[in-house]
Amino acid sequence: MDKFVIDQAEGLRRLLAREGSRVIAVTGGPGAPGRTTVVINLAAALTALGKDVIVIDECLGPRRVSAQLGGGMRGAGAEWRSHAGTLAGNFARNFAAVMRGEIALDQAVVRHALGFGVLAAPREQCVGPQLDAPLSKLLAGPADFVLIDAQLDAEGALSPLALHAHDLLIVMRVTAQAITDAYACMKRLHFAHAIGQFRVLANHVASAADAQAALDNLADVASRYLAVSLERAGSVAADPHMPRALQLSRCIVDAFPSTAAARDFRHVAAELPHWPLRPALLASAGTPASPEQSANSFVSPATGVPSASATAYAGRRADSPVHAHRHA
Repeated sequence: MDKFVIDQAEGLRRLLAREGSRVIAVTGGPGAPGRTTVVINLAAALTALGKDVIVIDECLGPRRVSAQLGGGMRGAGAEWRSHAGTLAGNFARNFAAVMRGEIALDQAVVRHALGFGVLAAPREQCVGPQLDAPLSKLLAGPADFVLIDAQLDAEGALSPLALHAHDLLIVMRVTAQAITDAYACMKRLHFAHAIGQFRVLANHVASAADAQAALDNLADVASRYLAVSLERAGSVAADPHMPRALQLSRCIVDAFPSTAAARDFRHVAAELPHWPLRPALLASAGTPASPEQSANSFVSPATGVPSASATAYAGRRADSPVHAHRHA
């Protein structure tokens, strides 16, 4: 069948099924895999394609979205602040005010110069069943895409806000420890929320072939030992211009659009609207597992390398053999 016809039919199904925004939660293991950078650049690339995008930032630390974007943040939300508060604190109060119905979403969202919006939503403010309705209303807004820079808790679980996502995107680098950490992240999320499918983006890769081999091995291991499926979201090249873009508080897709990483981000953004639309994670997420059921201690079957955080997982046997697939 002609690809145009297939895309047209898929677009019609999404249009008929669409209620509010397409919500994608982006997270990853420890060790700075580049989660926030991926969120920012995908937001910029999607906006360049004519999409209305809101970034929801669950982290208020030094790596938060607003800190990376620096002076590019402006708009009505930036003005709704007390004179004594810091910018990060005011962003957080904006979200709390939206949840209480005191201000509208467009008043709280801070717009970047490139056009996408940013709303800080610290996960400690997203607790309690009384927030289910406000969160649902927030995510049923006018934006085409909502990208959540998802902050996992100490047990590796998602916030109630991130559980409204339709897709969970895991960002990882292609090193032995990073692949081990990505597997650990997915394992804990699987046992905490009964998530059966993840999308994985290989970031900062030396070659597309290395990324493909690592993703293939990880998908095979996840299928065999967790009974979950992995969808490949693509890869982003390691680019020497990325540190300079961060120093400039710029997105690489905007600052250096001809670079390999910028092209890769644009490619992922172009494919993203064609991802099959599934119910939100909340629709299938059950009660978080007990400590005995959660993912604990293991030797990564993707790399054969013990996790650096193995002590944090003590209490559960390794569910996969030591002699496992290694990435090529």
